[in-house]
Amino acid sequence: RIFQPPENLEEAMRLLDNMMTECVLLEKHRIPDGAGGWHVEWKEGAHFPAHLKFNNSLQSKIAEKEGVESVFTVTTYRDTQLEFHDVFRRISDGDVFRVTSHGSDIVAPKMATINISEVSAERWVLTT
Repeated sequence: RIFQPPENLEEAMRLLDNMMTECVLLEKHRIPDGAGGWHVEWKEGAHFPAHLKFNNSLQSKIAEKEGVESVFTVTTYRDTQLEFHDVFRRISDGDVFRVTSHGSDIVAPKMATINISEVSAERWVLTT
């Protein structure tokens, strides 16, 4: 079967909307421990929709050999661009991810009718 693209962009955007899942940014806060050090707390910040796709390309397999646990492509809307080292949680399963690329690297121009931005991310464990 040959892929037939949607006849109109509105239909394509509905497909993208349906693929999104709710995520929440995690903000790192350092709390003094009274002995010259600090404790780290992660607090929930803004919620945003995103689509996460496991990346099994050759480049991601090389990254995994170098110690990266899993590589994902994260698609968000242009207005919710993620930035390098942002940390977020996927609400549906609680998995935590850390962004490993710059949000401005892959973003649709403002004049484009498709409203997306993409970053790469790795599955991550919160440090405390």
